[in-house]
Amino acid sequence: MITLSGIRPQLRPQLPAQLRPQTWASVRRPLSFSVFRYDPKGNEGAHFDKYEIKKHECGPMVLDALIKIKNEVDPTLAFRRSCREGICGSCAMNINGKNGLACITPIDSGAEETVLRPLPHSFVQRDLVPDLTNFYQQYESVQPWLQRESVPKEGEAECTQSIEDRKKLDGQYECILCACCSTSCPSYWWNPETFLGPQALLAAHRWVTDSRDEATDDRLKQLNDTMKLYRCHNIQNCADACPKNLKPSIAIQRLKEMVEKKLPQ
Repeated sequence: MITLSGIRPQLRPQLPAQLRPQTWASVRRPLSFSVFRYDPKGNEGAHFDKYEIKKHECGPMVLDALIKIKNEVDPTLAFRRSCREGICGSCAMNINGKNGLACITPIDSGAEETVLRPLPHSFVQRDLVPDLTNFYQQYESVQPWLQRESVPKEGEAECTQSIEDRKKLDGQYECILCACCSTSCPSYWWNPETFLGPQALLAAHRWVTDSRDEATDDRLKQLNDTMKLYRCHNIQNCADACPKNLKPSIAIQRLKEMVEKKLPQ
């Protein structure tokens, strides 16, 4: 059987369930959002505000809904955003109990309500805007830049890397510093000042793995600490939360193996 469009029904591309209306009633039903609100300068404490928007007037992603709410319903709502393409990490938040990026998380049109909170166990500056000062300081502490003592002489080739060594960095350099992994980790919740967390340790492993770097021993000595590295208990929340599908827990286990192998006990 050929349809009027000339496409066989079984060959029609199917949208994800969150983007595919089930009935006309679901199309007409407004989308409901419960959004965490907090203003440090206001008299009202932390609370949730309810918002409803028309589904057919909004884009498919959670960030589309937030922008519509801010532009047309409540201009006081605060949240971070930038690229809208899952690249910058700015719009990281807790969506229905799971950390993710609002710009690439589809609205679940079948749910009665979408609950939005700031990243868990983080200080809140306002509404959905977390204070990531500690997160960035820990990232800086692992010195995430190339360190070399030898410098190519003038006229010599640049500091090159083989294809095989370059492939070792895959699954590490793609981190966008969204903090979804670290703020989903119970060990990080319990020891945020001393445990570096999944993101910083993934970055540390990225530079320890880089064949061009000459500070491997110094980096490992810095990490050889019962709190900085060994607070990781392989819970795997970080791998589940990462929007780029990276595996910080694997990098952490490899760091532990390198410390035990290369440093005197």
